Amino acid sequence: MLEKMPRVLGEALSGLKAGLDGTTYRAGFPIVPEGVRVTSDAFSDRGALPSRFTADGEGLSPPLTWDGLPPGTASVALIVEDAGSPTPRPLVHLLAWNLDPATRLIEGAVTGDRPSGPIVGKNSFLKSGWLPPDPPTGHGDHEYLFQVYALSQRLDLEAGSGREALMEAMEGKVLSKGGLIGTYARA
Repeated sequence: MLEKMPRVLGEALSGLKAGLDGTTYRAGFPIVPEGVRVTSDAFSDRGALPSRFTADGEGLSPPLTWDGLPPGTASVALIVEDAGSPTPRPLVHLLAWNLDPATRLIEGAVTGDRPSGPIVGKNSFLKSGWLPPDPPTGHGDHEYLFQVYALSQRLDLEAGSGREALMEAMEGKVLSKGGLIGTYARA
């Protein structure tokens, strides 16, 4: 959708970015210990996201693995936000919760239709599932923060809930967290 935005507009907005300090990771749960290690077979921390995970490719959700969960972890929540978006708050690309702590997400595992996948919430485009990165042309690098939260219990939260509802449900249940940043820019 944003690939049609004129380059001159993307360049003009290049100084406007939500920033990592506005993410749930830093603003929502700032004092939670960082002990979860998040990795992907598709990209390294601060490495470029392959286009197949973006709006310029197939738009698949990337594979993710986590370890280092503390004892007592009953479930995992996943939040992906774009800290590079030219918006006051980072755009939400994915909300998922009640993931099994021992599970890893394979490529394309997160979709809006949930016959067997994780419980997902609404992204910033008000759709359930993975919102593929789609930065404005010429806006520069965007940092997509993949946040994994180890929770002391499963969440009693309806599928399709948004960021605020998920954060509220997580309050007082987050044992540890970890993050992985993937970058993407549309030249």
